[in-house]
Amino acid sequence: MQFITQSGAPAGPVGQGTWYLGENPDTFDRECAALRAGVETGMNLIDTAEMYGEGLAETMIGAAIQGLDREKLYLVSKVYPHNAGRDNIFRCCENSLRRMRTDYVDLYLLHWRGAIPLTETVTCMEELKSRGLIRAWGVSNFDREWMEKLAAVENGTHAATDQVLYHLGSRGIEYDLLPYLQEREIPVMAYCPMAQAGQLRQGLLESEAVRSAAAAHGATPSQILLSFLLSRRGVIPIPRASRPEHAVENAAAARIHLSPEELSALDQAFPAPQKKTRLDVV
Repeated sequence: MQFITQSGAPAGPVGQGTWYLGENPDTFDRECAALRAGVETGMNLIDTAEMYGEGLAETMIGAAIQGLDREKLYLVSKVYPHNAGRDNIFRCCENSLRRMRTDYVDLYLLHWRGAIPLTETVTCMEELKSRGLIRAWGVSNFDREWMEKLAAVENGTHAATDQVLYHLGSRGIEYDLLPYLQEREIPVMAYCPMAQAGQLRQGLLESEAVRSAAAAHGATPSQILLSFLLSRRGVIPIPRASRPEHAVENAAAARIHLSPEELSALDQAFPAPQKKTRLDVV
């Protein structure tokens, strides 16, 4: 379960998020440098959305990737639900391409489910593929029920991913959504993998189980949170970094392999729910 670049090489195993990036002129150049540093260390999957800064994150990506080999990158963007129909989706996709200064995106996602029928959105996504504007499409913030509804739509099984909030302190997808996707070889993109937007973040970083694993591997607690997700089959975390050194640190998490004992300790400290829970979103 991998994302494959135009050059035929796999993307990942850790990607780069861009939520809130590109919005401050004072940090724009540093954030561009962080993205490039991430690419240089193997994080060639870059995720964004037209919602992020109303296009400012896409503009920042366009600046950051100049001079890089486009075919070795894997660019992901997302369309607002209210734009995911025939009236707007083609224009919105073209606007995203213009801001990112590219001819195509590798993966285009429906940001969350909305009022426009899935049949219409899927038909439009397939047309975007046929036009060469996108290579693949998928969804974001879909629980198992909505993934099943999507699969029932003509060409709905073409969805290449489901991007959801997933981290050590938010494991609800492990009850039914993650097994469903794994059975169908559909990779998961895990946003906020270090609980960047959640109140649990400090508790996670200060957890004895997390800190013990970090000490054993000469790593940071944040790297342990990423390595926990990387231990799950078909999960690609997409942490955000606004500084080059943080991007390099995120990439290094892919080299950490947690032992069964360490995974068990993390599981005991932050157990997965034993019943269906509502999908966490930010």
